[in-house]
Amino acid sequence: MKTGKMLALAAALLSVQVWAEAIKVGYISLPAHGANFIAKERGYFAEQGLEAEMVRFQSAQQMAVAIASGDVDYGITSITGGLLNLAARGDAVRIFGGSLMEDPSVEGQVILASNQAYEEGLQSPKDLAGKRWAVTTAGSSFSYMGGQIAAAAGADAKSLKMIPFNGIPTITAALSTGQVDAWSIQPAIAQRLIDKGEAKVIGKVADYLPDYQVTVLFTSTKNVQEKPNQVKGFKTAYARAIADYNKVLVEHQGEAAEIDAVVAAVHKYVHSDEPLEKARELILQNNMKLSEGAALNRADALKQIEWFKAEGSVPANLEGEKILTPDAHEAAQ
Repeated sequence: MKTGKMLALAAALLSVQVWAEAIKVGYISLPAHGANFIAKERGYFAEQGLEAEMVRFQSAQQMAVAIASGDVDYGITSITGGLLNLAARGDAVRIFGGSLMEDPSVEGQVILASNQAYEEGLQSPKDLAGKRWAVTTAGSSFSYMGGQIAAAAGADAKSLKMIPFNGIPTITAALSTGQVDAWSIQPAIAQRLIDKGEAKVIGKVADYLPDYQVTVLFTSTKNVQEKPNQVKGFKTAYARAIADYNKVLVEHQGEAAEIDAVVAAVHKYVHSDEPLEKARELILQNNMKLSEGAALNRADALKQIEWFKAEGSVPANLEGEKILTPDAHEAAQ
């Protein structure tokens, strides 16, 4: 009898192993990518039959290129000129859900001014005309935020000078030394600059871009067309991880064991060079909300696409609706 049960269990385990699909998930080592880490480490991907390998990138554009080429299966990115051009050239990628978002009820991205610019009169986004705004690359989400914030504040958005820097660490150094006048960034990074006295807060992004869909879930067009159940399974697992993320890292609720499990999952990929106890405080602070159910704010995504078209960053004939899957705005069940 025992032998029969053992054989049945072995067969069941073997069937799970055969059924599990190997996927590669791109990430950047930021708390905002935490739902991926939670889904991996708490077994939510595995429950959907997905054996996830986490692949680290330094930038969202690198990740987008890897997904378009099939080297990586899933990722999180802002809507950028680079992503949209990949979609336009060869119909390579699709957006199938939402991730990071601006919600006025919780901590959000902060608009910063350098100390020098602040002293010279840049004390509100309405003062942005003619100022130097930091971006990672031309056509990045920072370009979108700068242009939209200036316009919403009543400043001359066309006169805002977009200054590209090679990555966020370079921007923080440039802002602290007055090489650039203003920038917007997630609260955890902004707080470090503020605490060091290296920048001044002049506004909140949510006041100028309410309901801004900061990042989205995306995959290759091939996956959407040939593996719809896999895409659905990914979104389901990710949505479950979002619930954990928002509860523990945004709302600061949950039992001690749940908090410990979420922090440990994120720590494996973020601040991993720091001891857990030191990293714990960093991980728990200043986190933005993730879209419930991984649902995309479709209207805002289309608004962003139209802005990039108007700026000439992407082809004018690009059809935004074709980049979004039909159910991208729906919450995963």
